[in-house]
This record gives sequence, C-alpha cells and structure tokens, in this order.
Amino acid sequence: MARSALMNVMVQAAFKAGKALVRDFGEVENLQVSRKGPGDFVSQADKKAETILHTELARARPGYSFLMEESGTIEGDDPQHRWIIDPLDGTTNFLHGIPVFGISIALERQGQLVAGLVFNPVMDELYTAERGNGAFVNDRRLRVSGRKDLSDCVIGTGVPHIGRG
Repeated sequence: MARSALMNVMVQAAFKAGKALVRDFGEVENLQVSRKGPGDFVSQADKKAETILHTELARARPGYSFLMEESGTIEGDDPQHRWIIDPLDGTTNFLHGIPVFGISIALERQGQLVAGLVFNPVMDELYTAERGNGAFVNDRRLRVSGRKDLSDCVIGTGVPHIGRG
C-alpha cells in the first residue's frame, strides 16, 4: 500500500513518539505521575510523547494549529488545518504495565477530519485511515463487516480507572 505524503508525515511522527513510549513503558515504575482529575492520570511519558509529536508535525507542516490532550490548543497561521493529538491514549493501562495503549493523531481540514492514525508501539500495530482512501492495519486493508444483527457482533470498550480504593 502506498501512503500519501500526509500520512507518511503522521506515521513518522507516531513512530518517533512510539520509541519514547516503549522506553518509558519498560521503566513504568520509575515514572512520575500526577492527576488531572479523578482517575485522570498524566505522566512524564504523556508529556514527552506530546512534545515529540508537536515538534515533528510542526516541522513537517508549519502553520497548522494543534489541539493536544496535555497542552491544549496552539493556534497556527493556517486556520484551515488542525492536528488533533492524544499522545498516550490508555494512560491507565500504560501505568499498570498493560500493553494496550496508543498514540492517536488526526488531521482536521476546514472542520472535517481527513486523516487519522492510532499506533500501539508495543504491539507494533498501526491503524491508518484517509478520507477516500480506506482504512488499514499494518498496510492490510480493513473491511466493514456485513453483519446486520447486533447479536452477531463483537463490541469492545474500556472504562477508565476512577481512582477509587
């Protein structure tokens, strides 16, 4: 599968941030952790990954705005484009040594999402999608299920840690 230049930018940024997360995942017991709110943890790993993503994406596409989980909104010169970033989606799993977490990046153009990816660096799973070009996992095309009855489907969800004893 040939990726667009835009998707290549996103993938390379995710891979770079992913390397940092994998290093930190191996040292999870030593990370400093704080709370944003009940059950809402933030770690040094979140912040480091977000900084890497911001630096890489801003270098590749100067002027684009950012909406980031940790740093909030950073306005750019280009009002038509905005990166939406969660540098560590699944912080609770990460902090408990569970390798089910990922980096999420989306690009919004004129208020419409046009591209996105989720990368789990520990499991080396890369999900990508671009408007009009389909969705892929590790370069293998994903298909929409033909199942019509909900009882024939599998649904997964997560419930964040609520910080109760």
